[in-house]
Amino acid sequence: MKDSPILIQGAMSVETAELIGALANAKEEPFGPWRCVRGELFGHPVVIQETQWGMANAAALAALAIERYQPSAILSQGTAGAHDASLHVYDIVLGVQTVNESAWQSHYRPAGAGAPYDDLKQLGVFAWDAEKNAFTQEVYHAADEKLLAAARRAIPTYERGKIVEGTIGTCDSWNCAVDRVNFLRQFYGSLCEEMEGDAVAQIAKSFGVPFLAVRIISNSILKNQDPWDLGTGPACQRFVMNVLKEYWSAT
Repeated sequence: MKDSPILIQGAMSVETAELIGALANAKEEPFGPWRCVRGELFGHPVVIQETQWGMANAAALAALAIERYQPSAILSQGTAGAHDASLHVYDIVLGVQTVNESAWQSHYRPAGAGAPYDDLKQLGVFAWDAEKNAFTQEVYHAADEKLLAAARRAIPTYERGKIVEGTIGTCDSWNCAVDRVNFLRQFYGSLCEEMEGDAVAQIAKSFGVPFLAVRIISNSILKNQDPWDLGTGPACQRFVMNVLKEYWSAT
């Protein structure tokens, strides 16, 4: 629907303040203790949610917002830690797909045989499939092609780093062990890790709402334990605004 807002999520104020500050006619419409702001961006309706960390928070707020606002699309954006050693702080990952990196099954091992994390099977999560009229189990959730195309067109506007495409991993964990990060990179093909995207993608699919995840690299354990750079949050939001300009210009 043309007048339906786009829902934009970020976990923290550093991932939402720039967007909220750019709104016209901003109105606070919280969900309990969670901040939710409705307004207009470049003359188009948007809703911005500050979800706090974690898959449960982001997914629950996405479902609530879908019921309240019936958004035309959902964009999950914010900071992430690198899984790919070629990525630097301020590089951006466009999520061609997302994956829940905690959705796995371990193989049977008797007591005393250990529980190596590389002895796992990808399990995936369940979302409603309208075509099959059933909940189906999927490891990866693909991005909406129109949103992804808009993000690709916005690439020339970004000058702080490079922009790549690939898999964004989601998990309620913060991995600082290099071997663990390397395993996740190999097992799931993930370029980076965060704590919200795939859970929101799961909800978006169940409701039939187009979805895209965009993440900026804020730190890399693979590069001398780079500290978390809070300046990356605003940089990502400015890029996202350019993505939205491109998206609206084509709709």
